[in-house]
Amino acid sequence: MEFKIYNSYTRKKEIFIPANPNKVTMYACGPTVYGPGHIGNGRSAIVFDCLARVLRFKFDNLVYARNITDIDDKIINVSKREKVESSVIAKKFTKQYHDDFKKLYVLAPDIEPFATNYIDQMIKFIDNLLKNNSAYLSDSHVLFNVSNFPDYGKLSGRKIEEMKPGARIEVASYKKNPSDFVLWKPSPENEIGWDSPWGRGRPGWHLECSAMIKEHLGETIDIHGGGEDLTFPHHENEIAQSVCCNENNPLARFWVHNGLLRSENTKMSKSLGNFVLMKDLLKEYDGEVIRLAILSSHYRQPLIWSNDLLNQSIKTLDKLYLSIASYDLEIDIEDCNPDEEVLSALYDDLNTPKALAKIFSISKSISKSENKINLVKSLIGSANLIGLLNHRSDDEKFKNNIYDTDEKIQNLIKERKLARDNKDYLESDRIRDILIKLGIKINDK
Repeated sequence: MEFKIYNSYTRKKEIFIPANPNKVTMYACGPTVYGPGHIGNGRSAIVFDCLARVLRFKFDNLVYARNITDIDDKIINVSKREKVESSVIAKKFTKQYHDDFKKLYVLAPDIEPFATNYIDQMIKFIDNLLKNNSAYLSDSHVLFNVSNFPDYGKLSGRKIEEMKPGARIEVASYKKNPSDFVLWKPSPENEIGWDSPWGRGRPGWHLECSAMIKEHLGETIDIHGGGEDLTFPHHENEIAQSVCCNENNPLARFWVHNGLLRSENTKMSKSLGNFVLMKDLLKEYDGEVIRLAILSSHYRQPLIWSNDLLNQSIKTLDKLYLSIASYDLEIDIEDCNPDEEVLSALYDDLNTPKALAKIFSISKSISKSENKINLVKSLIGSANLIGLLNHRSDDEKFKNNIYDTDEKIQNLIKERKLARDNKDYLESDRIRDILIKLGIKINDK
């Protein structure tokens, strides 16, 4: 079965064939650790975790890297405000991200490089750009010369002559062109910095990813991913500097971007003050509920975030767990393989809504099937592939999180009554056994 993914660079869905079938390489831009992460960071992490799981199932050997940006102006500003070293801020919020991602069932990447560990590689990278006239030194800054890269703007669809200096493009007198971006900037004595041939300073944000990709995955990788908001200028700048440094070799064969979250009809962002922190959301909802809510929409589409979406996800997840309760104890998880229709949906540009529809269909058919165990295996294998149904019915977390309210117990009783009315006594007895485990005894009259 072919695997297809939408390539943001070519603006079309393409069959994905790795350059080396024995080693698929993928890199996703990770967090800048200056504060707690919001649910938009969570969406990106879940999307690329899901993609990594599917690629690993399809191709076996995937090397997945997701970086940590632990040096940045935002980190330095927070460290000044709190009067501590920037490394203290970075460590604090790196731990917060790790805790949040773990609760969202996001698996750790194979490689997680921290930017501050690759300063020597970044200096060498800049030196190569200076030697081939792709960069220049001006007022103690080293800048990339955009006018020397004709393909600049191809990823985002922007033309240099149409680009206007804005919030994310620094306008300074030392630039030859307003679109030129910083590779190295000077650091004052009271700020973090490293010695370099151009004076004490620190790297530009865009440079970090290019240098770490080259160090760990090579000059050209199979897939580069990130949020849609990173397309310009971050990914555009990565492409420009990497191609010029690496003898015109492309940085990535496929570019994959997830859509943004919206609050009603407005983009969710810290600047607008309408964002939701992952750590706060995880106090109210189980991580699987949040994960299901995010996967219910196609990764490339904007997702409107709401309590209604979360509450519907709770109900849906409850039904999935109810359909496998007690049956799952009879099987070995290693024997659970995904359904072919689920695989077909996921292999078609990671179509999680279509895959979930099939998963729900399997769930509904279990109680009426004569081959329940095989359907349970198919359901668990399919759900596990995208990071759902992580608990078994003899697991305390299963009991406490899935059936932890009177309302849910009442729903179980209603499900049992419906089964009895339909003369489905096997299903009725199964639900009765679940209720007994929860301390609920029913006397039928």
